[in-house]
Amino acid sequence: MLYKVKIVVMPRKGILDPQGQAVAKALDTMDYKGINSVRIGKHLEMELEGENQQIVEETVKEMCEKLLANTVIEDYRFTIEEA
Repeated sequence: MLYKVKIVVMPRKGILDPQGQAVAKALDTMDYKGINSVRIGKHLEMELEGENQQIVEETVKEMCEKLLANTVIEDYRFTIEEA
């Protein structure tokens, strides 16, 4: 069966996000006021074949742990639905 997977990887709370800080500063310089903070992460979408949703979930978790997220400084979450 084919599944559509959406993964979001973000810096952990309390971890410095220099990209987010740079964007927040640039937006302020461009006169966009009222922005308290910006956090920059990754959004991934993929289609994945698997026997069932549980197997796909285990596979996606393994991919995140091994490659897609640096679990020391990043958190991840994902959704899976039938394609």
